[in-house]
Amino acid sequence: MASDFWDELMRRRRRRRPFLSHFFEDIEEMIREMEEEVRMLMEMAPRELVRERQTKDGVVREVGPIVYGYSITIGPDGKPVVREFGNIRPGAFTGRTQLQLKPEREPLVDVIEEEKQVRVIAELPGVNKEDIELRADDNTLTIKVDTERRKYYKEVELPAQVNPNSAKASYNNGVLEVTLAKKEEEKKGQRIKVE
Repeated sequence: MASDFWDELMRRRRRRRPFLSHFFEDIEEMIREMEEEVRMLMEMAPRELVRERQTKDGVVREVGPIVYGYSITIGPDGKPVVREFGNIRPGAFTGRTQLQLKPEREPLVDVIEEEKQVRVIAELPGVNKEDIELRADDNTLTIKVDTERRKYYKEVELPAQVNPNSAKASYNNGVLEVTLAKKEEEKKGQRIKVE
């Protein structure tokens, strides 16, 4: 439908302004490539992201949500830190690369290392606190939500060893905050008295 409209518009433009035909041909090619990428995306999308519904004009197929984003902050060493989130990875739209689309979104997560604890802050909009499943070990925090409307999954590598039994979590206005106490460093060896 949309391509028929576009084709007719381009034919009219070429007749009126032949000197612009190369410009419009480039636009036509770009639109064809975009339509092909969308078609590929719809074919390769996980079943959990595909919904069909009946309308008066027939069956409409919807895919999504498809989310990709990134956050850039400056680390303690002065270098930029780029964190990606979403359920699609870059490169999916750059040609014929393998599409990496998952039904779970990877939430935006900040990890803050403090003197005696590690705080993990994650954005999980649209869920209830009862839907959030957290698991922790000495080095990793796993965040998982699996509901009909929303799916999130993220394994967070922690910057220091923590005591998983010390974990405390709160969820308010779509923001999850988990605090884990750092393990105290064990003193190695035995102290020897000097005579």
